[in-house]
Amino acid sequence: GLEMTKRSDVNVMAWAGDGGTFDIGLQALSGALERNEDIFYFCYDNEAYMNTGNQRSSATPLGSWTTTTPTGETGDKKDIMAIVAAHHIPYAASASIAHLDDLDAKVQKGMKIKGAKFIHILTACPTGWRMPPDMTIKAARLAVKSRVFPLMEIFDGEKKILNYKPENPVDVRKYLKIQGRFSHLTDEDIDDIQIRVDKKWGKLVSQVDEIRPSVDGLKYI
Repeated sequence: GLEMTKRSDVNVMAWAGDGGTFDIGLQALSGALERNEDIFYFCYDNEAYMNTGNQRSSATPLGSWTTTTPTGETGDKKDIMAIVAAHHIPYAASASIAHLDDLDAKVQKGMKIKGAKFIHILTACPTGWRMPPDMTIKAARLAVKSRVFPLMEIFDGEKKILNYKPENPVDVRKYLKIQGRFSHLTDEDIDDIQIRVDKKWGKLVSQVDEIRPSVDGLKYI
């Protein structure tokens, strides 16, 4: 509609959860990205279908309890950043509600870019993650500091920048233990998750072109 009316003064934003992005809306999203539509797409990821009662989505991480995975999710979380990057759009990034300066910088950057933009935001859900509301930001911060959820940017599907590399990363156990959705995991289960996180992190670091914060003075590295 904006193209037909020759308007270029509007930033078109799409907002969807992990289920609508990773699963039921992936086909439409892929088409928009492939055409490089001039839109800014935000994925609000709390790792399950929370609005309808906490059913698992393909964003649900290994071991997590949901109403449809009562003994724990058996598969790994879908790598949506890799899928988006495969479309070679101008800009894709991951962000967290625990690091708002980083998120804001990425939004500001994306608004200046013509074409498809995508930001994947990890957003802890107290109800679905089975923890007190005052733990929301702590959980989101630990996801980043434990390297479970890397903060990064990808330009044109090729150039990768890691925005946060913790000098002293915390054990994944510290992140999992504050969430009731992982309370059924054994020590062996957690050890296995730690091995997987370390492996994925090592692969990511070997692939990035730069390691630098998204904003000057960012104190998370």
